[in-house]
Amino acid sequence: MSLFSKLPQSFEADVPAANQPLAERMRPRTLDEFIGQEKPLGAGKSLRVQIESDNLGSMLFWGPPGCGKTTLARLIARLTRSEFVSFSAVLAGIKEIKEVMAVAEQKARSGHRTIVFVDEVHRFNKAQQDAFLPHVEAGHIIFIGATTENPSFEVISPLLSRTKVYVLEPLATPQIAELLRRALTDKEHGFGNESIVAPDEILFRIASFANGDARAAYNTLELAVRSARPDESGAQVLTPELLEDVLQRKLLRYDKAGEEHYNLISALHKSVRNSDPDAALYWLARMLESGEDPLYLARRMVRMASEDIGLAEPGALAITLAAKDAFDFLGAPEGHLALAQAAVYLSLAPKSNALYTGYGSVIEDVRKNEADPVPLHLRNATTGLMKNIGYGEGYKYAHNFEEKVTDMACLPDNLAGRTYYQPTDQGFEQRLRQRLDEIRKIRSRAAPGT
Repeated sequence: MSLFSKLPQSFEADVPAANQPLAERMRPRTLDEFIGQEKPLGAGKSLRVQIESDNLGSMLFWGPPGCGKTTLARLIARLTRSEFVSFSAVLAGIKEIKEVMAVAEQKARSGHRTIVFVDEVHRFNKAQQDAFLPHVEAGHIIFIGATTENPSFEVISPLLSRTKVYVLEPLATPQIAELLRRALTDKEHGFGNESIVAPDEILFRIASFANGDARAAYNTLELAVRSARPDESGAQVLTPELLEDVLQRKLLRYDKAGEEHYNLISALHKSVRNSDPDAALYWLARMLESGEDPLYLARRMVRMASEDIGLAEPGALAITLAAKDAFDFLGAPEGHLALAQAAVYLSLAPKSNALYTGYGSVIEDVRKNEADPVPLHLRNATTGLMKNIGYGEGYKYAHNFEEKVTDMACLPDNLAGRTYYQPTDQGFEQRLRQRLDEIRKIRSRAAPGT
Protein backbone atom coordinates (compact mmCIF):
# COMPACT_ATOMS: atom_id res chain seq x y z
CA MET A 1 0.00 0.00 0.00
CA SER A 2 1.21 3.50 -0.81
CA LEU A 3 2.40 5.61 2.11
CA PHE A 4 0.11 8.30 0.75
CA SER A 5 -3.02 6.20 0.38
CA LYS A 6 -4.50 7.21 3.73
CA LEU A 7 -4.17 10.92 3.10
CA PRO A 8 -7.28 12.79 1.97
CA GLN A 9 -5.33 14.39 -0.88
CA SER A 10 -4.43 11.15 -2.62
CA PHE A 11 -4.74 11.57 -6.36
CA GLU A 12 -6.98 8.73 -7.48
CA ALA A 13 -10.72 9.08 -6.94
CA ASP A 14 -12.98 6.26 -5.78
CA VAL A 15 -15.95 7.42 -7.84
CA PRO A 16 -16.92 4.79 -10.42
CA ALA A 17 -16.22 5.97 -13.95
CA ALA A 18 -19.88 5.72 -14.98
CA ASN A 19 -20.86 8.18 -12.27
CA GLN A 20 -18.18 10.72 -13.09
CA PRO A 21 -19.01 13.84 -15.11
CA LEU A 22 -18.32 13.58 -18.84
CA ALA A 23 -15.42 16.03 -18.55
CA GLU A 24 -13.76 13.71 -16.03
CA ARG A 25 -14.37 10.56 -18.06
CA MET A 26 -13.02 12.12 -21.25
CA ARG A 27 -9.66 13.23 -19.88
CA PRO A 28 -6.90 12.12 -22.29
CA ARG A 29 -4.90 9.11 -21.22
CA THR A 30 -1.95 9.65 -23.58
CA LEU A 31 -0.13 12.68 -24.92
CA ASP A 32 -1.36 11.86 -28.42
CA GLU A 33 -4.97 12.20 -27.21
CA PHE A 34 -4.22 15.64 -25.73
CA ILE A 35 -5.58 18.44 -27.93
CA GLY A 36 -4.05 21.91 -27.95
CA GLN A 37 -0.97 23.40 -26.26
CA GLU A 38 1.33 22.65 -29.18
CA LYS A 39 3.89 25.18 -27.96
CA PRO A 40 4.96 23.19 -24.87
CA LEU A 41 3.73 19.75 -25.99
CA GLY A 42 4.45 19.58 -29.72
CA ALA A 43 6.84 16.99 -31.06
CA GLY A 44 10.33 17.70 -29.77
CA LYS A 45 9.20 20.47 -27.40
CA SER A 46 10.87 20.60 -24.00
CA LEU A 47 7.91 19.60 -21.81
CA ARG A 48 6.96 16.68 -24.02
CA VAL A 49 10.55 15.45 -24.02
CA GLN A 50 10.67 15.70 -20.22
CA ILE A 51 7.50 13.65 -19.85
CA GLU A 52 8.46 11.00 -22.41
CA SER A 53 11.94 10.62 -20.94
CA ASP A 54 10.59 10.71 -17.36
CA ASN A 55 13.08 13.44 -16.50
CA LEU A 56 10.96 16.17 -14.96
CA GLY A 57 11.75 19.39 -13.14
CA SER A 58 9.42 21.48 -10.97
CA MET A 59 6.95 23.53 -13.01
CA LEU A 60 3.88 25.75 -13.00
CA PHE A 61 0.99 25.59 -15.45
CA TRP A 62 -0.62 29.00 -15.95
CA GLY A 63 -3.75 29.24 -18.04
CA PRO A 64 -7.51 29.87 -18.04
CA PRO A 65 -10.06 27.34 -16.76
CA GLY A 66 -10.58 24.27 -18.91
CA CYS A 67 -7.37 24.56 -20.95
CA GLY A 68 -5.89 21.27 -19.68
CA LYS A 69 -3.78 22.11 -16.61
CA THR A 70 -5.11 19.30 -14.38
CA THR A 71 -5.35 16.91 -17.32
CA LEU A 72 -1.68 17.49 -18.09
CA ALA A 73 -0.79 16.81 -14.46
CA ARG A 74 -2.74 13.55 -14.57
CA LEU A 75 -0.95 12.54 -17.75
CA ILE A 76 2.36 13.12 -16.00
CA ALA A 77 1.10 10.93 -13.13
CA ARG A 78 0.17 8.21 -15.59
CA LEU A 79 3.31 8.37 -17.74
CA THR A 80 6.07 8.77 -15.13
CA ARG A 81 7.49 6.37 -12.57
CA SER A 82 6.85 8.49 -9.49
CA GLU A 83 4.63 8.58 -6.47
CA PHE A 84 2.01 11.18 -7.32
CA VAL A 85 0.14 13.25 -4.73
CA SER A 86 -2.46 15.91 -5.49
CA PHE A 87 -3.36 18.83 -3.24
CA SER A 88 -6.29 21.14 -3.54
CA ALA A 89 -5.44 24.58 -2.26
CA VAL A 90 -9.04 24.90 -1.15
CA LEU A 91 -8.89 21.91 1.22
CA ALA A 92 -5.29 21.44 2.35
CA GLY A 93 -3.52 23.24 5.18
CA ILE A 94 -0.03 23.42 6.68
CA LYS A 95 -0.55 20.21 8.68
CA GLU A 96 -1.39 18.13 5.60
CA ILE A 97 1.46 19.64 3.63
CA LYS A 98 3.99 18.82 6.35
CA GLU A 99 2.73 15.24 6.61
CA VAL A 100 3.17 14.64 2.90
CA MET A 101 6.56 16.40 2.81
CA ALA A 102 7.85 14.20 5.66
CA VAL A 103 6.88 11.03 3.82
CA ALA A 104 8.31 12.36 0.56
CA GLU A 105 11.62 13.07 2.28
CA GLN A 106 11.79 9.48 3.57
CA LYS A 107 11.04 8.10 0.11
CA ALA A 108 13.65 10.39 -1.50
CA ARG A 109 16.32 8.96 0.82
CA SER A 110 15.44 5.46 -0.39
CA GLY A 111 15.70 6.52 -4.02
CA HIS A 112 12.01 7.04 -4.78
CA ARG A 113 10.64 10.17 -6.38
CA THR A 114 7.48 12.06 -5.44
CA ILE A 115 5.57 14.45 -7.68
CA VAL A 116 3.32 16.86 -5.78
CA PHE A 117 0.58 18.50 -7.80
CA VAL A 118 -1.05 21.61 -6.32
CA ASP A 119 -4.23 22.74 -8.02
CA GLU A 120 -5.16 26.42 -7.68
CA VAL A 121 -1.80 27.15 -6.10
CA HIS A 122 -2.64 30.87 -6.08
CA ARG A 123 -5.07 30.15 -3.24
CA PHE A 124 -2.24 29.01 -0.95
CA ASN A 125 -0.98 31.77 1.33
CA LYS A 126 2.71 32.58 1.77
CA ALA A 127 3.17 30.27 4.75
CA GLN A 128 1.63 27.34 2.90
CA GLN A 129 3.78 27.94 -0.18
CA ASP A 130 6.85 28.29 2.06
CA ALA A 131 6.19 24.78 3.38
CA PHE A 132 7.05 23.31 -0.03
CA LEU A 133 10.16 25.39 -0.61
CA PRO A 134 12.87 23.50 1.34
CA HIS A 135 11.71 20.18 -0.14
CA VAL A 136 11.80 21.55 -3.68
CA GLU A 137 15.27 22.95 -2.97
CA ALA A 138 16.51 19.68 -1.51
CA GLY A 139 15.06 17.63 -4.35
CA HIS A 140 12.71 15.63 -2.11
CA ILE A 141 9.79 16.43 -4.42
CA ILE A 142 9.04 17.59 -7.94
CA PHE A 143 6.54 20.40 -7.57
CA ILE A 144 3.82 20.97 -10.18
CA GLY A 145 1.41 23.84 -9.61
CA ALA A 146 -1.61 24.95 -11.61
CA THR A 147 -3.03 28.46 -11.53
CA THR A 148 -5.43 30.68 -13.42
CA GLU A 149 -3.71 33.78 -12.01
CA ASN A 150 -0.44 35.40 -13.01
CA PRO A 151 2.17 33.48 -11.00
CA SER A 152 4.39 36.58 -10.88
CA PHE A 153 1.90 38.06 -8.42
CA GLU A 154 0.42 34.96 -6.77
CA VAL A 155 3.41 32.63 -6.22
CA ILE A 156 6.20 33.55 -3.80
CA SER A 157 9.43 34.54 -5.52
CA PRO A 158 11.63 31.76 -4.04
CA LEU A 159 9.22 29.08 -5.27
CA LEU A 160 8.71 30.81 -8.61
CA SER A 161 12.47 30.98 -9.20
CA ARG A 162 12.73 27.21 -8.75
CA THR A 163 10.01 26.32 -11.25
CA LYS A 164 9.57 26.57 -15.00
CA VAL A 165 6.36 28.40 -15.94
CA TYR A 166 4.43 26.98 -18.89
CA VAL A 167 1.72 29.26 -20.28
CA LEU A 168 -1.29 27.27 -21.51
CA GLU A 169 -3.63 28.93 -24.01
CA PRO A 170 -7.43 28.66 -24.11
CA LEU A 171 -8.53 26.02 -26.57
CA ALA A 172 -9.74 27.22 -29.97
CA THR A 173 -13.35 26.60 -30.98
CA PRO A 174 -12.45 23.91 -33.60
CA GLN A 175 -10.36 22.08 -31.00
CA ILE A 176 -13.23 22.02 -28.51
CA ALA A 177 -15.64 20.89 -31.25
CA GLU A 178 -13.28 17.99 -31.98
CA LEU A 179 -13.29 17.02 -28.29
CA LEU A 180 -17.11 16.97 -28.35
CA ARG A 181 -17.11 14.74 -31.43
CA ARG A 182 -14.79 12.35 -29.61
CA ALA A 183 -17.16 12.28 -26.64
CA LEU A 184 -20.07 11.33 -28.89
CA THR A 185 -18.19 8.43 -30.50
CA ASP A 186 -16.17 7.13 -27.53
CA LYS A 187 -17.87 3.89 -26.44
CA GLU A 188 -15.77 3.39 -23.31
CA HIS A 189 -15.88 6.83 -21.73
CA GLY A 190 -18.34 8.91 -23.74
CA PHE A 191 -21.71 8.49 -25.46
CA GLY A 192 -20.60 6.06 -28.16
CA ASN A 193 -23.04 3.39 -27.01
CA GLU A 194 -26.01 5.75 -27.21
CA SER A 195 -27.94 6.90 -30.25
CA ILE A 196 -27.33 10.65 -30.33
CA VAL A 197 -27.76 12.96 -33.29
CA ALA A 198 -25.69 16.14 -32.88
CA PRO A 199 -25.22 18.27 -36.02
CA ASP A 200 -21.89 20.02 -36.44
CA GLU A 201 -23.64 23.39 -36.08
CA ILE A 202 -24.79 22.43 -32.56
CA LEU A 203 -21.31 21.23 -31.59
CA PHE A 204 -19.80 24.44 -32.95
CA ARG A 205 -22.28 26.51 -30.91
CA ILE A 206 -21.45 24.61 -27.73
CA ALA A 207 -17.73 25.03 -28.43
CA SER A 208 -18.11 28.74 -29.19
CA PHE A 209 -20.05 29.51 -26.03
CA ALA A 210 -17.45 27.63 -23.95
CA ASN A 211 -14.95 30.46 -24.66
CA GLY A 212 -11.92 28.17 -24.68
CA ASP A 213 -13.04 26.10 -21.65
CA ALA A 214 -13.25 22.41 -22.60
CA ARG A 215 -14.79 21.49 -19.24
CA ALA A 216 -17.65 23.94 -19.77
CA ALA A 217 -18.26 22.51 -23.25
CA TYR A 218 -18.38 18.94 -21.93
CA ASN A 219 -20.81 20.00 -19.20
CA THR A 220 -23.10 21.68 -21.74
CA LEU A 221 -23.03 18.63 -24.03
CA GLU A 222 -23.78 16.29 -21.15
CA LEU A 223 -26.70 18.42 -19.97
CA ALA A 224 -28.07 18.62 -23.52
CA VAL A 225 -27.89 14.84 -23.93
CA ARG A 226 -29.67 14.31 -20.61
CA SER A 227 -32.35 16.80 -21.62
CA ALA A 228 -32.94 15.45 -25.14
CA ARG A 229 -36.11 13.49 -25.84
CA PRO A 230 -35.88 10.46 -28.15
CA ASP A 231 -37.48 10.80 -31.58
CA GLU A 232 -39.54 8.12 -33.37
CA SER A 233 -36.42 6.05 -34.05
CA GLY A 234 -35.25 6.29 -30.45
CA ALA A 235 -32.38 8.67 -31.21
CA GLN A 236 -31.70 11.66 -28.95
CA VAL A 237 -31.55 14.68 -31.26
CA LEU A 238 -29.75 17.83 -30.12
CA THR A 239 -31.64 20.75 -31.63
CA PRO A 240 -31.11 24.54 -31.54
CA GLU A 241 -34.22 24.86 -29.37
CA LEU A 242 -32.85 22.35 -26.88
CA LEU A 243 -29.50 24.14 -26.78
CA GLU A 244 -31.24 27.48 -26.20
CA ASP A 245 -33.00 25.93 -23.23
CA VAL A 246 -29.77 24.45 -21.84
CA LEU A 247 -27.75 27.65 -22.31
CA GLN A 248 -30.62 29.89 -21.22
CA ARG A 249 -29.93 32.25 -24.08
CA LYS A 250 -31.21 32.85 -27.59
CA LEU A 251 -29.22 31.32 -30.43
CA LEU A 252 -28.78 33.95 -33.13
CA ARG A 253 -28.61 32.78 -36.72
CA TYR A 254 -24.97 32.23 -37.48
CA ASP A 255 -22.67 29.94 -39.41
CA LYS A 256 -19.02 30.60 -38.77
CA ALA A 257 -17.94 29.01 -42.04
CA GLY A 258 -20.92 30.10 -44.14
CA GLU A 259 -22.61 33.11 -45.69
CA GLU A 260 -23.98 34.64 -42.50
CA HIS A 261 -20.46 34.92 -41.06
CA TYR A 262 -19.29 36.92 -44.07
CA ASN A 263 -22.48 39.00 -44.13
CA LEU A 264 -21.99 40.09 -40.53
CA ILE A 265 -18.29 40.91 -40.76
CA SER A 266 -19.03 42.85 -43.97
CA ALA A 267 -21.72 44.82 -42.13
CA LEU A 268 -19.29 45.61 -39.29
CA HIS A 269 -16.51 46.71 -41.65
CA LYS A 270 -18.76 48.90 -43.78
CA SER A 271 -20.37 50.50 -40.72
CA VAL A 272 -16.92 51.47 -39.44
CA ARG A 273 -15.94 52.78 -42.87
CA ASN A 274 -19.12 54.85 -42.99
CA SER A 275 -18.36 56.38 -39.56
CA ASP A 276 -21.48 54.86 -37.93
CA PRO A 277 -20.54 53.88 -34.34
CA ASP A 278 -24.06 52.70 -33.46
CA ALA A 279 -24.20 50.23 -36.32
CA ALA A 280 -20.61 49.12 -35.65
CA LEU A 281 -21.47 48.35 -32.03
CA TYR A 282 -24.58 46.45 -33.08
CA TRP A 283 -22.84 44.21 -35.61
CA LEU A 284 -19.94 43.61 -33.23
CA ALA A 285 -22.35 42.53 -30.49
CA ARG A 286 -24.28 40.32 -32.93
CA MET A 287 -21.14 38.43 -33.82
CA LEU A 288 -19.91 38.11 -30.24
CA GLU A 289 -23.30 36.90 -29.00
CA SER A 290 -23.45 34.42 -31.86
CA GLY A 291 -20.24 32.80 -30.69
CA GLU A 292 -17.68 34.36 -33.03
CA ASP A 293 -14.05 34.16 -31.95
CA PRO A 294 -13.32 37.58 -30.37
CA LEU A 295 -9.71 37.46 -31.55
CA TYR A 296 -10.94 37.10 -35.14
CA LEU A 297 -12.87 40.34 -34.66
CA ALA A 298 -9.82 41.99 -33.11
CA ARG A 299 -7.70 40.99 -36.12
CA ARG A 300 -10.29 42.36 -38.53
CA MET A 301 -10.37 45.70 -36.71
CA VAL A 302 -6.56 45.91 -36.87
CA ARG A 303 -6.95 45.55 -40.62
CA MET A 304 -9.64 48.28 -40.69
CA ALA A 305 -7.27 50.62 -38.85
CA SER A 306 -4.76 50.37 -41.71
CA GLU A 307 -7.13 49.98 -44.66
CA ASP A 308 -9.77 52.63 -43.93
CA ILE A 309 -8.03 55.06 -41.56
CA GLY A 310 -4.31 54.69 -42.06
CA LEU A 311 -2.33 57.83 -41.31
CA ALA A 312 -5.41 60.02 -41.05
CA GLU A 313 -5.39 58.83 -37.41
CA PRO A 314 -2.15 56.94 -36.62
CA GLY A 315 -3.44 56.09 -33.14
CA ALA A 316 -6.12 53.79 -34.61
CA LEU A 317 -3.64 50.97 -35.10
CA ALA A 318 -2.40 51.28 -31.51
CA ILE A 319 -5.98 51.31 -30.19
CA THR A 320 -6.94 48.11 -32.02
CA LEU A 321 -3.77 46.30 -30.94
CA ALA A 322 -4.40 47.41 -27.35
CA ALA A 323 -7.97 46.06 -27.61
CA LYS A 324 -6.61 42.69 -28.73
CA ASP A 325 -4.17 42.61 -25.80
CA ALA A 326 -6.91 43.68 -23.39
CA PHE A 327 -9.11 40.79 -24.50
CA ASP A 328 -6.18 38.40 -24.18
CA PHE A 329 -5.70 39.66 -20.61
CA LEU A 330 -9.34 39.82 -19.49
CA GLY A 331 -11.05 37.13 -21.55
CA ALA A 332 -14.81 37.02 -22.08
CA PRO A 333 -17.09 38.73 -21.34
CA GLU A 334 -15.07 41.57 -19.73
CA GLY A 335 -12.75 41.83 -22.73
CA HIS A 336 -15.66 42.41 -25.10
CA LEU A 337 -15.83 46.01 -23.90
CA ALA A 338 -12.30 46.66 -25.14
CA LEU A 339 -13.34 45.44 -28.61
CA ALA A 340 -16.39 47.71 -28.45
CA GLN A 341 -14.13 50.64 -27.56
CA ALA A 342 -11.97 49.93 -30.60
CA ALA A 343 -15.01 49.66 -32.90
CA VAL A 344 -16.34 53.06 -31.78
CA TYR A 345 -12.88 54.68 -32.06
CA LEU A 346 -12.47 53.37 -35.60
CA SER A 347 -15.94 54.58 -36.54
CA LEU A 348 -15.31 58.12 -35.32
CA ALA A 349 -11.75 58.42 -36.64
CA PRO A 350 -11.11 60.44 -39.83
CA LYS A 351 -11.03 58.13 -42.83
CA SER A 352 -8.40 57.68 -45.52
CA ASN A 353 -7.61 54.79 -47.84
CA ALA A 354 -4.53 56.55 -49.23
CA LEU A 355 -2.18 54.04 -47.63
CA TYR A 356 -4.32 51.12 -48.85
CA THR A 357 -4.51 52.34 -52.45
CA GLY A 358 -0.87 53.45 -52.47
CA TYR A 359 0.35 50.06 -51.33
CA GLY A 360 -1.97 48.39 -53.85
CA SER A 361 -0.38 50.45 -56.65
CA VAL A 362 3.08 49.44 -55.47
CA ILE A 363 2.13 45.75 -55.49
CA GLU A 364 0.74 46.14 -59.02
CA ASP A 365 3.98 47.71 -60.25
CA VAL A 366 6.11 45.09 -58.49
CA ARG A 367 4.18 42.31 -60.21
CA LYS A 368 3.87 43.86 -63.68
CA ASN A 369 7.25 45.54 -64.16
CA GLU A 370 10.70 44.08 -64.36
CA ALA A 371 12.61 44.12 -61.09
CA ASP A 372 15.22 46.72 -62.00
CA PRO A 373 18.44 46.61 -59.96
CA VAL A 374 18.93 48.94 -57.03
CA PRO A 375 20.52 52.19 -58.31
CA LEU A 376 24.26 52.25 -57.62
CA HIS A 377 24.09 55.39 -55.47
CA LEU A 378 21.74 53.60 -53.01
CA ARG A 379 24.04 50.59 -52.54
CA ASN A 380 26.50 50.25 -49.67
CA ALA A 381 30.13 49.96 -50.75
CA THR A 382 31.20 47.44 -48.13
CA THR A 383 34.35 46.37 -50.01
CA GLY A 384 37.00 48.17 -52.06
CA LEU A 385 35.88 46.37 -55.22
CA MET A 386 32.31 47.60 -54.74
CA LYS A 387 33.54 51.17 -54.33
CA ASN A 388 35.68 50.91 -57.46
CA ILE A 389 32.74 49.81 -59.61
CA GLY A 390 30.55 52.67 -58.42
CA TYR A 391 28.63 51.41 -55.39
CA GLY A 392 27.50 54.42 -53.33
CA GLU A 393 28.79 56.96 -55.87
CA GLY A 394 26.57 60.03 -55.96
CA TYR A 395 24.78 59.22 -52.72
CA LYS A 396 23.57 62.36 -50.88
CA TYR A 397 23.40 62.12 -47.09
CA ALA A 398 20.23 64.05 -46.20
CA HIS A 399 21.51 65.17 -42.78
CA ASN A 400 24.29 67.13 -44.48
CA PHE A 401 21.73 69.38 -46.12
CA GLU A 402 20.05 72.29 -44.36
CA GLU A 403 16.48 71.15 -45.06
CA LYS A 404 17.31 67.40 -44.72
CA VAL A 405 15.97 66.75 -48.23
CA THR A 406 17.87 66.19 -51.50
CA ASP A 407 16.88 65.77 -55.15
CA MET A 408 18.34 62.24 -55.19
CA ALA A 409 16.13 59.66 -56.95
CA CYS A 410 15.37 56.57 -54.83
CA LEU A 411 13.11 54.56 -57.14
CA PRO A 412 14.58 52.31 -59.87
CA ASP A 413 14.91 53.92 -63.28
CA ASN A 414 11.91 52.15 -64.81
CA LEU A 415 9.63 53.62 -62.10
CA ALA A 416 11.15 57.10 -61.89
CA GLY A 417 8.60 59.74 -61.03
CA ARG A 418 5.94 57.32 -59.77
CA THR A 419 3.68 58.66 -56.98
CA TYR A 420 2.04 56.04 -54.78
CA TYR A 421 1.07 57.67 -51.51
CA GLN A 422 -1.29 60.61 -51.93
CA PRO A 423 -2.50 61.77 -48.51
CA THR A 424 -5.98 63.19 -48.15
CA ASP A 425 -7.05 66.28 -46.21
CA GLN A 426 -8.55 64.13 -43.42
CA GLY A 427 -7.19 64.23 -39.89
CA PHE A 428 -3.46 63.87 -39.46
CA GLU A 429 -3.04 63.24 -43.18
CA GLN A 430 -3.73 66.92 -43.81
CA ARG A 431 -0.43 67.68 -42.05
CA LEU A 432 1.28 64.89 -43.95
CA ARG A 433 0.02 66.32 -47.25
CA GLN A 434 1.38 69.76 -46.35
CA ARG A 435 4.73 68.19 -45.46
CA LEU A 436 4.79 66.23 -48.72
CA ASP A 437 4.09 69.41 -50.71
CA GLU A 438 6.92 71.10 -48.83
CA ILE A 439 9.31 68.23 -49.61
CA ARG A 440 8.42 68.39 -53.30
CA LYS A 441 9.14 72.14 -53.41
CA ILE A 442 12.52 71.62 -51.76
CA ARG A 443 13.41 68.89 -54.26
CA SER A 444 12.29 71.13 -57.10
CA ARG A 445 14.60 73.92 -55.92
CA ALA A 446 17.48 71.50 -55.45
CA ALA A 447 17.12 69.88 -58.87
CA PRO A 448 19.91 70.71 -61.39
CA GLY A 449 19.00 73.50 -63.80
CA THR A 450 16.38 75.13 -61.55
